[in-house]
Amino acid sequence: MMITVIVLLIGFVLLIKGSDVFVDGSSSVAKLLGVPAVIIGLTIVSMGTSAPEAAVSITAGFRGSNEIAISNLVGSNTFNMLVVAGLSAAITPFMIDKVVLKRDFPVCLGIMAIMIIMSLDGAISRLDGIIMLVIFVLYILYLISSAIKSRAVAEDSGAAMSPAKSVIFIIVGIAAVIAGGQLVVNSAQKIAAALGMSQTLIGLTVIAIGTSLPELVTSVVAARKGQSGIAIGNVVGSSIFNLAFVMGMSSAANAIGVVPEAVIDAFVMLGVNMLGFAFCLTGRKFSRWEGIALVAVYAVYTAYLIIR
Repeated sequence: MMITVIVLLIGFVLLIKGSDVFVDGSSSVAKLLGVPAVIIGLTIVSMGTSAPEAAVSITAGFRGSNEIAISNLVGSNTFNMLVVAGLSAAITPFMIDKVVLKRDFPVCLGIMAIMIIMSLDGAISRLDGIIMLVIFVLYILYLISSAIKSRAVAEDSGAAMSPAKSVIFIIVGIAAVIAGGQLVVNSAQKIAAALGMSQTLIGLTVIAIGTSLPELVTSVVAARKGQSGIAIGNVVGSSIFNLAFVMGMSSAANAIGVVPEAVIDAFVMLGVNMLGFAFCLTGRKFSRWEGIALVAVYAVYTAYLIIR
C-alpha cells in the first residue's frame, strides 16, 4: 500500500509540474504566432489534454467494443464543465473571451445537441461518425482562418520563449500530464479496491475523475497564471474534440449502441453546459460563487449516478 501511495504522489507531481510547463509552452506559442491564447486553448491544449480519452475510445472503436464510448465521452464533457471550469473559477475567477461566447460555446452546444439527436434511435452509426468528423474538420479550418485574422490584434503579455523551447515545453509538459494521469488513476484504483469500494463506485468516481485530470490541472494552472483564454478554451475545446473527433472516429470504425440511460446523461451534459454558458453571459466572467455552484451540481449528479 505504501508503494501505491508513493506512486500516487509522484503522479500528482507530474500532473502539476507537467501542466505548469505545458501552459507556459502553449502561451509562448500563442505569442510567437501572434494569435489570442484562446485559439491555442481550443486546439493544442484541448487536444493534448484529451489524449487519454481519445486513446481509449478510438482504440475501443477499432476493436468493436465501444459501447462504453458514449458514457465515457459524455461523462468527461459533464465533468469538464462542472468541475474543470467550476473548480478553476472557484480557485481563481476568470474572464471569458467574447469570441468564445459568440463562436465556440454555441458550436459546442450545437454539437452536443446533434449528438443527442443522432443517439435517439439507439445508436451512433458510421454515417453519424463521418458527419461528426466533417463538422470537426470544418471547425478546425474555421479556427485557423480566425487565427490568421486575429494575428494583428493578439494579446501581448510579455516575451515569448524561442520556438524550439516552446515546442519542447509543450511536448514535455503534455507527456508529464498524461503519464501523471495514468499513475494517479492506476494507483487510486488499487487504493479504492483495497478500501472495499465497489467497481461501480470506482468507475463513477476514480476513473471518471482520473481521465479528466489533465484538463482539470491544466485549466486550474492556466487560470492561476492569468491565462483565462487557455483555461476556458481548454474546457470548450475538449468537449468539441471529444464529441466531434473522438466519438466521430469511434463510431466511424464501428456503430456505437446507445442505451436509454446514456441518452439521459447526454441531456444532463447539454443542460450543465447550457448552465455554464448562462454563467459566462453574466458579465463575461466566471465568478467564484458560480464555480462553487457548478462543483456542487457535480456532487449532486454523482450521488444520483451512484443511487441509479
